[in-house]
Amino acid sequence: MLFKAARILCIQSAWILLFIAQSMHAAEPVRMGSGFMTFDTVPDWGLDSQGKSQIGSTHGNVVVDSQGQIYTSSSRGIFVFSSDGKVLRQYLGSDHTGLHDMEIRNEDGLDYIYGARNKAGEGIKFEAVTGEVKMRFGIPTKEECGLEIAKWSPTAITVAPDGDVYLSDGYASNRIFRFNKDGEYQSHFGRKGNGTKEFNTAHGMTLDNRYSPPRLLICDRNHQPKGRLVHYSLDGNYIEEVMPGLGMPTSVAIRGDYVAVPDLQGRLVILDKDNTIISVLGFNSDTKTRGSFKVPQEQWQEGIFSGTHGACWDDEGNLYVQDWNVSGRIMKLVRVSVGQGEQ
Repeated sequence: MLFKAARILCIQSAWILLFIAQSMHAAEPVRMGSGFMTFDTVPDWGLDSQGKSQIGSTHGNVVVDSQGQIYTSSSRGIFVFSSDGKVLRQYLGSDHTGLHDMEIRNEDGLDYIYGARNKAGEGIKFEAVTGEVKMRFGIPTKEECGLEIAKWSPTAITVAPDGDVYLSDGYASNRIFRFNKDGEYQSHFGRKGNGTKEFNTAHGMTLDNRYSPPRLLICDRNHQPKGRLVHYSLDGNYIEEVMPGLGMPTSVAIRGDYVAVPDLQGRLVILDKDNTIISVLGFNSDTKTRGSFKVPQEQWQEGIFSGTHGACWDDEGNLYVQDWNVSGRIMKLVRVSVGQGEQ
């Protein structure tokens, strides 16, 4: 009897010590940014009940649907979260693995996600609420585009107002291919290189609707001597170099007049419409973990990024950021204040 009581006491003591240890190590929110682009982190957002990442390694992006649900892509597939970080559903079939980039678009009242799958060598369009694939964008034939394409590795995708789809072959030829809304090849532009009108890893891309007519905003990640952002017309004509010397920009997300630019070198920068940096988030000064995929969860630091790869805004101006990470990291940053004139 005494042995049983002592055993129960030991178990209770162990649980109390575990609770105290967890409480001592619980992360506190970290404030980052500056001015009206100031944010607080949300510790443990998206983790499971044991405090572990549940999504698999991350090398993708994040989007928010019309209901405020958050979608993130990983090596395992697509995970859909509520705004408070709970998993609502997941798409883990072979069609949904390895989406390097995603964009979401509402068409006739339904949300559709367009994705670039670099390893699978295709673009896809699927219904957000069900995961059902509606269209695929494959390698154009030589008869269609005049090119012999041996390898296709799309890294970015975006959609024009008329439904034309732009797919960047950023890990291979560095050409950007345009399809119509029915998936038929239309044209292409670009080539690999470090010239003004060339791309050295056309890694990220979105429709820049801050201008009329809208433009393509493209992340030329490895352009020498440093990565840059460039504008092209929807017809594939070079317009301007938006921001040179930006490190290694991986993707772009636009809200109003502002652009969030994840940088693989462990930070996220926010630009205004004049393309001036107005805020820097999560800068990592540690050269051992900056730009590294192999930072395990136990070495994550609250408010410090390792290699930001994707980001998106929600309707309240909060940011969701994905790191390029072996353990699978997605973070929510809550906007502290909102600037004048924002919608």
